[in-house]
Amino acid sequence: MLGGIATSVLGHAHPVVVSAVSRQIKTLSHVSNFYSHPNAIELAQILIRLTGKKDSRVFFAQSGAEANEAAIKLSRKTGRTEIVAMNGSFHGRTMGSLSLTGQRSKKIAFAPLLKNVKHIPFGDIKKARRAINSKTAMVIIEPIMGEAGVIVPPTNYLKEVREICTAHGVLLAIDAVQTGIGRTGQWFGYEYSGITPDVITVAKGLGAGLPLAAMIAVGESSQLFIPGDHGSTFGGNPVTTAASIAAIKWIEKNKILGKVKADYKCISTALHAVPGVTEVRGAGLLIGIELSKNNSAQVATLLEDSGVLVNAANPNTIRIAPALTVSKIELRLFIKVFKEVMSRVN
Repeated sequence: MLGGIATSVLGHAHPVVVSAVSRQIKTLSHVSNFYSHPNAIELAQILIRLTGKKDSRVFFAQSGAEANEAAIKLSRKTGRTEIVAMNGSFHGRTMGSLSLTGQRSKKIAFAPLLKNVKHIPFGDIKKARRAINSKTAMVIIEPIMGEAGVIVPPTNYLKEVREICTAHGVLLAIDAVQTGIGRTGQWFGYEYSGITPDVITVAKGLGAGLPLAAMIAVGESSQLFIPGDHGSTFGGNPVTTAASIAAIKWIEKNKILGKVKADYKCISTALHAVPGVTEVRGAGLLIGIELSKNNSAQVATLLEDSGVLVNAANPNTIRIAPALTVSKIELRLFIKVFKEVMSRVN
């Protein structure tokens, strides 16, 4: 029920992905980024179509951290250097993305990190108004904070942050690494809020199990980079982009976004009533199950012993992020085993 941490969107060895990768690797597995190739162009066009913003450009990388590093560099092209990020956030483990990450335990051994990064409480619009100003280059937000325990912001929070950023000429970057590619029942996790970001970063599910990421620059921000400003040797190579194209087309063809929304209702309804569960939150198939005790590690271990993989996101929260193709039988099995484990620990 973890899907490679929200990565294997079609599960393991899905026929359409296997077929696409096999066909491509027999002909061309790598192209220098001096040149373009059809798969990268097609995937960029698909991503731009999914954002609904034609005036966008796409930079391909291999991981969410790399996509967020690209966003940092893009923000520097505004002439400003300050960045506002969220307490509890996770944006990667490279030095730049780690600077954005709002978890002290992951950062303390690697100080000093980038200067001019402010961290504010997620969901606190008053603190956002104080922190964001004419010196701010970029605000970066996860629409749902996955690593922190699947934390959902208050209604209208993203809209209000968008308004503040617009007022000060600040780039709003949405880190949709964990909430992208249908994970929440929308193509990108921010879509529930109705906003238009300036920058979107995606990875994990984008490659359907292969290493692929993208930074999508929207509107005026798409003009900030010029050729030579950034690059990647393997980002957007023919094989990974072939996998991504195949996966996205399959998700669209089979109307999986609707299924994902229905799956959330199924899981949420079933688990709300389980003794020892205080809250079920998230969207689609990114779900946090909050426990009444700080025993998530014990629960995760017992679930694993019963053949179910989950993640103890924090001491009292279990995170699940299964393949978008998870079946009703598999969901019922998970619910059954989860109830059995909770009855044992309580």
